[in-house]
Amino acid sequence: MNYFKTGVLLIALTLLLVWIGGTFAGESGAIFAFAMALVMNFGAYWFSDKIVLGMYRAKQISSDAYPEIFSIVGGIARQAELPMPKVYIMESGAPNAFATGRNPKHGALCLTTGIVSLLDREELKGVIAHELAHIKNRDTLIMTVTATIAGAIMLLANMLRWGAMFGGYGRNSRERGGNAIALLGIVIVAPIAATLIQLAISRTREYSADKRGAQFAHNPRGLAGALSKLEQASKFGRLNASPQTAHMFIVNPLSGDFFASLFSTHPPIKERIRRLLEAA
Repeated sequence: MNYFKTGVLLIALTLLLVWIGGTFAGESGAIFAFAMALVMNFGAYWFSDKIVLGMYRAKQISSDAYPEIFSIVGGIARQAELPMPKVYIMESGAPNAFATGRNPKHGALCLTTGIVSLLDREELKGVIAHELAHIKNRDTLIMTVTATIAGAIMLLANMLRWGAMFGGYGRNSRERGGNAIALLGIVIVAPIAATLIQLAISRTREYSADKRGAQFAHNPRGLAGALSKLEQASKFGRLNASPQTAHMFIVNPLSGDFFASLFSTHPPIKERIRRLLEAA
């Protein structure tokens, strides 16, 4: 089912890219956008995890430098019957975490320095178990592909916007007027479309990862406590995250942004905590 949903998302994103290209450059623009989409689709499947990790300058760590983290990750991976994922650290005081990788054999876990210093062992264990549950559920394929292609949509829309401002489109006033309306539509539609595509990553995935992760950790209260701390921490500092990748993190890194909150891909933290405590 996850592979089917990934295919649907890729087709929808491809059509959106082709529409944007065709709007401003006709048939040649549509062909160029389609070729770009093919390259991006291929790259997103095979390299999206590396792209996302590189975007946040995450560095792979060793067991010698972080023995406690590797002890927790190794224990959860064995419990979940998963290969040992690669572990990365992102330099950021904002506590958060995400998982990536096209399948369990290529899974990767990324933690911020903020979350490592904020949480105690049981809480950190709950967070790591949640992220490994995403890998086990194969959610990370859709997450990383969506992040990469949504970013491509925004990039193309911005390129066309600046091109219209400095280069102009159309040879007469009627054409310029029509293109201006189309440009305005794309400037408004593109970010909303990218956000709605992320909303296609159902919120139930977070609930499912919470539930399964709590089973892996054998302690729902650990993750519940972590979520409570993360919610409080988000009020004092936000992670410098891209909106196109916000859905990958364990809690919304854009908390406090009205638009991001309105279209948040994350279910309410209080509801997540309530379900975990009920399970406990």
